[in-house]
Amino acid sequence: MPAHPRHLLAPAQTVSSPETGLEYRIDRLLGEGGFGQVYLARRLGRSSVVPARLCIKVSARIDSWLREAYFGQLLEGHPRAIGVFDAFPLVRSDGRLLYCLALEYARHGDLRAFLHRTDKGWHERTARREIAGILQVLGKLHRGQVLHRDLTPMNVFVCEGRSLKLGDFGLVRQQSDRRGATADALNPMLAPSDIVAGAVPKWQARDDVYQVGQLLGMLVRGDARARIRTGEIRLLPCSDQLKEIVYRCIGERRKRYETADELIQALRTPPASLRAGRLRTLKGVHLAFTGILSRPRRQAQAAARRAGAKVHGGPSALTSVVVRGRPNPRQAAGRDAGLKLMEIKRLRAKGQRITLLDDGQFWRLVTRRSGRRGGSGVVDQRAGRATT
Repeated sequence: MPAHPRHLLAPAQTVSSPETGLEYRIDRLLGEGGFGQVYLARRLGRSSVVPARLCIKVSARIDSWLREAYFGQLLEGHPRAIGVFDAFPLVRSDGRLLYCLALEYARHGDLRAFLHRTDKGWHERTARREIAGILQVLGKLHRGQVLHRDLTPMNVFVCEGRSLKLGDFGLVRQQSDRRGATADALNPMLAPSDIVAGAVPKWQARDDVYQVGQLLGMLVRGDARARIRTGEIRLLPCSDQLKEIVYRCIGERRKRYETADELIQALRTPPASLRAGRLRTLKGVHLAFTGILSRPRRQAQAAARRAGAKVHGGPSALTSVVVRGRPNPRQAAGRDAGLKLMEIKRLRAKGQRITLLDDGQFWRLVTRRSGRRGGSGVVDQRAGRATT
């Protein structure tokens, strides 16, 4: 059967590898992307290494072929990476040179197609486990100062047992220093918006993390056709902790998890406790408020200043005390995951000591202190205003 004009290979065509001596018979086209086409194929002859059913990926570009072949060797035997069994050039009858890879066949296709067919989100426990598996591959890359840059649902594949594996290393780049690699090629569908807009010139490990956060949200949502926006996270059908993890991944760039290993740790660690602490005085502390207080925020800020605190609009590297009111039902990622609460957890994880006070503790503390000053500034709770 002749090849389609756009197809690089034809059904029933046999291609030979001078590297291994194996032959492969092409069955049909499975899909194509910016760097090549993928065909279902069958191995001819015997091999103890190459399975009978596999994929042949073919491209006219040697650069992406070399990268994929190299990382196939680097990740050989990794249970969460699509296996690369063979790599060889192919000369067509018209003299055109093509480059082929013999790859592991993912029975259920890529993640985007799988979610579209099933139209169902994954259970949180399964999603955590499978994304942690993908992160194991990414972690190995990051530890070698390598960035993937193309972690889309079209490059994550669903194999036997609905096990996810990472493939397609055509955009992988080595970073020469901690500033990252030049963002010179990307898939705009799932690249961070600041990189797409050109506001950030370098792709960093935290940008790979952004894409993994998108994958995680898509898994629990059951839809990979469009990226997840931060405003949609609180509606995801999962725990508040997982919502918070997704938010940390795709939210403000400087607050993302910095590496794959850091994200794995978050997925495997129980949620941080936000229990109220104890404090005897507010004198000299750097204080911020969050949530809905029992009295107006302006009144609380004035009372804190009278007690000797320095009041800030939100948590920062200076913050030592946070007063927490009732949660806003529209918080970004659930009851314990408003933006300020997430920032508190992030700062605490970096070793910063922050004491939480609830609304009642705060008012008792400032009222008691005001009382010791002879009644000046004591709040009349019934009237809701300050008295002298």
